[in-house]
Amino acid sequence: MSLSKISPLVGALCLSATASLADGHLTPVVFGTNWLAQAEHGGFYQSVADGTYAECGLEVEIISGGPQVNNRALMLAGRIDFHMGGDMLQAFNAVKEGIPVVSVAAIFQKHPQVILAHPGEAESWEDLKDLTLLIGDNGFTSYYQWMIAEHGFTVEQREPYTFNPAPFIADKQKGMQGYLSSEPYAVLKEAGFEPNVFLIADAGYSSYATTIETMADTIESDPEKVTCFVDGSLTGWYNYLYGDSSAADALIMAANPDMTQDKIDFAKKMMLEQGIVDSGAALETGIGSMTDEVIGDFYNKMVDAGVLEEGLDWQAAYTLDFTNKSAGKDIKP
Repeated sequence: MSLSKISPLVGALCLSATASLADGHLTPVVFGTNWLAQAEHGGFYQSVADGTYAECGLEVEIISGGPQVNNRALMLAGRIDFHMGGDMLQAFNAVKEGIPVVSVAAIFQKHPQVILAHPGEAESWEDLKDLTLLIGDNGFTSYYQWMIAEHGFTVEQREPYTFNPAPFIADKQKGMQGYLSSEPYAVLKEAGFEPNVFLIADAGYSSYATTIETMADTIESDPEKVTCFVDGSLTGWYNYLYGDSSAADALIMAANPDMTQDKIDFAKKMMLEQGIVDSGAALETGIGSMTDEVIGDFYNKMVDAGVLEEGLDWQAAYTLDFTNKSAGKDIKP
């Protein structure tokens, strides 16, 4: 598929933009990410850089998240329009807490959480059971509970992860949590070896990740704006992965001075090789797709792992009204 085949989605589906484009007025929209700017946010920056959002009548400002920033709280307070969610567990917890946040698209079809191991010490997922695993507190209360319940890992083999790779690098009997697109490269640069990388999604952790969230009130009061933002974002992700991403990369590095082109290139390579964006339902109905089956499966796994209780109205956490629009299977060029 050529790049031009996906771009018309924006013009065809964002009908509310017609008046805005006619009078030259763009509707301001603020989108908050959940971390510092990086390649994992690339499609959103792409649509700012190449004018895809503007084609749809939106003037989108991207506000970076970070360790001291809670952009989701800003959305709850009405100060931003859209937020980059983590995985569906956050969406389920919002339902549990009575917070009217709704996921409207899922950019990552596979969760990019990984476990790293030294070569020769763990050559399979099962081999990880023989290691001490460095897992952070958030991971311990979420995906590690699933690893215990479904795969037989133990509480005793876990040690707290302090987001410092030095203990892992120094001890071959340790494994370490990480993100597919960052920690493996950091270990390679710092220690000079390529760690073995195990994607938890490939072991059955079925949550979507990097979702687009908005408030239920926004969906009800301005569905056209939601449609335009989602369509523009999905187009941006296609163009970022398969087109010229140099302008988007420049915006990312301007927003995050610690980001470099080599880190961006590695992250994009990993996303493409592992099908983080373009796998699963995305192969049938386009980037950003979600299904009831996948989300329900993940909810049931979290119940079985004791992370969530039964009886939650989990389908209130998302809507399929703004995604799953591609008519073709081939989302790759």
